[in-house]
Amino acid sequence: MTAPTELIPAPRSVVAGSGEVRLTADSRLCAGTATEGVGHWLRTVLRQATGLPLREGREPDDTGGDGIRLRLGSGLGPEEYRLVSDRNGVLIEGGGAAGVFWGAQTLRQLLGPDAYRRAPLARDRVRAVPHVTIEDAPRFRWRGLMLDVARHFTPKEGVLRHLDLMAAHKLNVLHLHLTDDQGWRIEIERYPRLTEVGSWRTRTKTGHRASPLWDDTPHGGHYTRDDIREIVAYAAERHIAVVPEIDVPGHSQAAIAAYPELGNTDVVDTSSLTVWDTWGISPNVLAPTDTTLRFYEGVLEEVLELFPADAAGPAAYAPSPLFSSFVHIGGDECPKDQWRASEAAQKRIAALSLADEDALQPWFIGHFAGWLAARGRRLIGWDEILQGGLPPGAAVSSWRGYAGGAAAARAGHDVVMCPEQHVYLDHRQDAGPEEPVPIGYVRTLEDVYRFEPVPADLTPEETGRVLGTQANAWSEVTENQARVDYQVFPRLVALAEVAWSPLPAPAQRDFADFERRMTAHYRRLDALGVAYRPPTGPLPWQRRPGVLGRPLDGVPPNR
Repeated sequence: MTAPTELIPAPRSVVAGSGEVRLTADSRLCAGTATEGVGHWLRTVLRQATGLPLREGREPDDTGGDGIRLRLGSGLGPEEYRLVSDRNGVLIEGGGAAGVFWGAQTLRQLLGPDAYRRAPLARDRVRAVPHVTIEDAPRFRWRGLMLDVARHFTPKEGVLRHLDLMAAHKLNVLHLHLTDDQGWRIEIERYPRLTEVGSWRTRTKTGHRASPLWDDTPHGGHYTRDDIREIVAYAAERHIAVVPEIDVPGHSQAAIAAYPELGNTDVVDTSSLTVWDTWGISPNVLAPTDTTLRFYEGVLEEVLELFPADAAGPAAYAPSPLFSSFVHIGGDECPKDQWRASEAAQKRIAALSLADEDALQPWFIGHFAGWLAARGRRLIGWDEILQGGLPPGAAVSSWRGYAGGAAAARAGHDVVMCPEQHVYLDHRQDAGPEEPVPIGYVRTLEDVYRFEPVPADLTPEETGRVLGTQANAWSEVTENQARVDYQVFPRLVALAEVAWSPLPAPAQRDFADFERRMTAHYRRLDALGVAYRPPTGPLPWQRRPGVLGRPLDGVPPNR
């Protein structure tokens, strides 16, 4: 049993009682209308962890004083919940199935870290929930993690694991970065070479791109269409929306290697290009041709089918349809050199009456924003897409700092805040020499805990356009699950509390209390098998001596 004062993210209101509810072999779990999916999930995980059968209760009161009841409650928001544990048993009410699900996650924490295991450690252990009343709701609607599976591929089972870890922290958006210069990770039936050629590279740079080291083992992999369907369905069961990213017009060398006609063929011999094996920004970008537009429209037609806006499916599984409607198109870091040298690109600029090559990028973005809108979907992209203006309905992922997010909100666009100076989890966690592959500025657990997603000086109306926040886990130097775990945890836990809990201003946040609660949470992460960075620093096998990083000293600019 865990004390209610050790919960993460911190609930809005906790009133402790005296006593406890003991779950026994006779305890029942009753899931009311529209909460059946949550009941199935909760029964499954608790049966695994405790060995208790938790038989189905057929009536709302068919649980006695030692059971669990799930139901929708009036007057609560879609993700809001109320958990009451008293002499009548445990009752979780939510404004929607998502709220009930987040309440079930809190119940799991209250049962103690062993509730996260896949088999009971001892069947005679007491399984108890303290008497308590918890009222809770999220601060932000978008609480996300961006997982880069393009630079280093994460197999399907790894993605499903990340979804479970996200759900345990009440995160509800997985932004899946599926394509880049270094790999194309999603099967597209009409363009089979995207995965036959584009999903594999012959070797990989080890460490930062300035490193002299190479891994000569071919690297690759991709998700089949059914893999994607499974990921989307698994996420929906956990009330998580999956937002796919298909990068245009830059970060596209893997696609060009597979289909050379997509590149600027009058400037470079695109037929000689291969999937990129190093890091940074490739100069090889998409050609601004009708061929390219039709190709990517074909890609996106299949993407929309695999990531439907109604991914929630049955009412029992309901991630936000607002977020399921989004498709991320990248739109960042697109070098213009090839367009300047391309006769075909210059003719396109003239035909469109554009000012110069810089205007081609917003033309690309505008085309796909309109194409998606005509199909009832919304475009979201990195903050470079603000250049040249955005059509109504498009949203912005603000990664270069606060300025892009503030500009987007003031222009009437929704925004997700993910500034690299604060929530890029590939950046190093300490300045010490033992930190593996040190990238970027030091961003400690406390730094992330004191991150404030809302840009300063926004009006209340503009603040309302901040959908929320996400952490970004880029994978250039995280080549396997253990490395991803080390970079992401425990800092993602801090981001989860920032996104969910009603925290005060950064300077007034009680980090000492968060550290105290983390003592209990590390035991939960241990039970889940997460190879997090220990508070005392990396373990011997977590270090990467001799692998070059790119550390930046000082305090990151807060622009």
